[in-house]
Amino acid sequence: MDKSVLYVTDLDGTLMQSNGTLSAYTVSVINRLVEQGLAFTYATARSVESARTITGGLRLSLPVITRNGAVLADNETGKHLEKALFTEEEVALLKELLPELPRVGFVSCFSGEKMFKTYVPGEHTVGFEKYVQYYRNDPMMKPVDSLDELFFGQPGYVTLIDDREKMAPIYERVRQYTGWECIFQKDTYWDEYWVEICPRNCTKAKAILKMKERYDFGKVVVFGDSVNDLPMFRAADESYAVANALEELKGIATGVIGRNDEDAVAHFLETRGAEIRKN
Repeated sequence: MDKSVLYVTDLDGTLMQSNGTLSAYTVSVINRLVEQGLAFTYATARSVESARTITGGLRLSLPVITRNGAVLADNETGKHLEKALFTEEEVALLKELLPELPRVGFVSCFSGEKMFKTYVPGEHTVGFEKYVQYYRNDPMMKPVDSLDELFFGQPGYVTLIDDREKMAPIYERVRQYTGWECIFQKDTYWDEYWVEICPRNCTKAKAILKMKERYDFGKVVVFGDSVNDLPMFRAADESYAVANALEELKGIATGVIGRNDEDAVAHFLETRGAEIRKN
């Protein structure tokens, strides 16, 4: 593996097409370049279980960064290599701060090698009900009876989904506690907004820097499209926004490449690889 550069891409809206897939071209290019020594991985808010339904064709030798940096995993097997968890005190505080959680969201909880998404069946907000129905056949969706039971096993991530007006005050409420990380952003595919909470120091940026140090990479190049990519753009040596990215992200990027539906990341990597071989 070439240790000079670590390349890290976001998935939704960046490496993935707008239809929620990876093109055959992108898969082919990345697999070929990785086989030739390219140091490449992805960083996503998705769980590895969710990501692998899309990225399963990628043959990656490095761990993938999932749950916004809370979980490092093996893309081939789905095995959780490292995971961050809430403390008992933080679980108690989450229950206190989020009495509406059964109606509006779920908790990602680890039990052995599996990660369950616990939720309380019944009356939900429109946005969260849409999510529940979309994943109704997912065996990792675990129905429970109460707010307390949402936090079973080893809780490591909280997700709330609704419209912007209802999510904004919840975000303001939970972000006052500095012991965990909070993200507030619009969903890539739907109109709803998400508030996501994970343990402290679990961000894409911090996971990438940890990987850089662990494997002794010379520098980091990242690709993204959304607000949760801002920290990793600031931490990277080079950062490239896809053309469909937020203007705020484009404003701090090293450069802007093509759109996600144009296989922009794969084209960039192929061109960069050709330039390196030429020199």
